[in-house]
Amino acid sequence: MAYRNKTYIAGDWDKDKEAVDQLRIWNDSNYWGLDFYDVHSSIQTNSEKPCTIKKSLGERLDNSKHFVLIVGESTKNLTKGKCSISCSDNLYCKNSKSEKSYIQFECDGAKKRLENDNLPKIIVLYKSASIDKSKCPDSIKDIALTHAKMYKYENGKYYWDYQSVKTAFDKFKAVVLA
Repeated sequence: MAYRNKTYIAGDWDKDKEAVDQLRIWNDSNYWGLDFYDVHSSIQTNSEKPCTIKKSLGERLDNSKHFVLIVGESTKNLTKGKCSISCSDNLYCKNSKSEKSYIQFECDGAKKRLENDNLPKIIVLYKSASIDKSKCPDSIKDIALTHAKMYKYENGKYYWDYQSVKTAFDKFKAVVLA
């Protein structure tokens, strides 16, 4: 079994990448500090084939202690990553066509690992000023450690809500210490 000390970040990397980037800014800052080790910085993939990418995603999940899903407007309905051909050489696709999107594959993988060996812990962050669980994939909606918003609305403008996100990340530490 892999040594799990990393945080896996999942989300719509096409439409919600600025939220991922903001997490990384807070993590890398000397002032802010979420204090996580991003699994994506250590395991890369050089393929565009969905099943090969899913193999890499599975390896990342295997090395993760925490799972963070960023939910945007269309996260639950994404289809990117579905395989239209047989993936018989890839154990992550279970010798058949993979009808799961990348997001569904990641969420199902996190759920499976949580059920099997109590890892990873899951938090869901909404790229919004409110929490709308109807936008969260069903497989993790009810098992997440916490749900938190990433924005706050003040004086007619939206701002990143560091404190909300920090509180969610602190719950990871509280579970480990309990």
